[in-house]
This record gives sequence, C-alpha cells and structure tokens, in this order.
Amino acid sequence: MRYSTLVTRFDVIVPAGGRLSPEFAAQVGVDNKALIVIDGETILERTIRALKLTNRTHRIVVVGPKEVADSPGGKLADIVLEPQDSAPKNILSGLKHLRSLENPPEKVLVVTSDMPFLTSKLLNEFIDSCPSDKDICVPLVTKESFVARFPGATGTFIPLKDNTWTAGCAYVMNAVTLEKSIPQFEQVFANRKSKFGMAKLLGLKFLFKVITKTL
Repeated sequence: MRYSTLVTRFDVIVPAGGRLSPEFAAQVGVDNKALIVIDGETILERTIRALKLTNRTHRIVVVGPKEVADSPGGKLADIVLEPQDSAPKNILSGLKHLRSLENPPEKVLVVTSDMPFLTSKLLNEFIDSCPSDKDICVPLVTKESFVARFPGATGTFIPLKDNTWTAGCAYVMNAVTLEKSIPQFEQVFANRKSKFGMAKLLGLKFLFKVITKTL
C-alpha cells in the first residue's frame, strides 16, 4: 500500500561519526565508515547524491568529525556539525540545529552514512510507503530478500510469527517525538546487536513472544 505524505520535502540528518575496527580500517585506508571509497566516491558522497536525486530533500545536515567536514561528501551538505559521544546524540544535535532555523521541520528524514547501495529510487519508495499520521517509520526487510540481494553479508535478523526480518537504516520521524525519544533511542542503540536485549526493553511479555516466535 502507498500513502501520500503531508510533507513533500524533508530536512535530512546524516550521522557520519561511525568508526571502523582497526582491521577493517587497515583494509580500506580510512577509519570512518562514511569515508570508505567505492567506485571513486565515498559512501557519504553517494548517500547525499541519492538524497538530492529524490527531489524531496530540503536542508541536509551531516554530523561528523573534521575529516568528514573536509571531505567531498561533507561539502555537498548544507552544514557539518561536530559529533557527540553517541549516534543518538548526533541525531539530536542535527535535529536541534534544524529546529533553530527559520521554518523548522515537522518531520525529518534520518539516513545513516554506511549504505553504499542506497539509491534515490529506494528512498522514494520508502518515503511513499510511510503513513502521514505515524510519528516514526522504519523500513523492514525479510531475511530471504536481504540474503538474496546481498549473499554472504551479515545482519541482525528477528524471527517473528509471519517471517524473519531486519530493519533498514533510513527513518521518517516526527521532530518533536524524536527529540522526546532520545533517551529510549540511546537504550535501543546500546542493544542494537542483541535480539534479546532489544526485546527486554519492551518487557517480559514481549521477550516471551520473541523467544516463542509468536510475536
């Protein structure tokens, strides 16, 4: 089902402070995920170009260190803000900046900077599928389709009653709800690699349903 959204253009927050393990960094020559080069462009460049090609973005705020700000991708953004000490706080920093501007956003699009295969078509399909009356929209992908598209790739998959799912890394969020929810997002971020840790955040009944695959 496709929905029409009340917001035709989104302000965008792109957190770009993620660091690589020393082993991974040695292979790619950088220690920031957003600055990995693929086909002559950094992932950050590819991400911002995809965002702009949707024709549905307004102001783009990147949150990352100086090497990100000085990179070609950083120069495509409207502004690059200094990173904070966690990904949720980086998002909050970008949100506070946008809300301090003239015509602050009602909703924002948050897109991570570690998706080298992101396209404007995929972004538009996701945005079009978001109900306009929901505060937080997250893309979900079945394990079957993920593995078919990216054989050999790793992911965190959650078995539910109807299928096994993983979440994408683009989000349409109500700005007020996002700001109020940062403490909860900190907990989610801390448990993002743990199925049971995530389930426990929602209580024992929720955890039981995850374990028994009845959710």
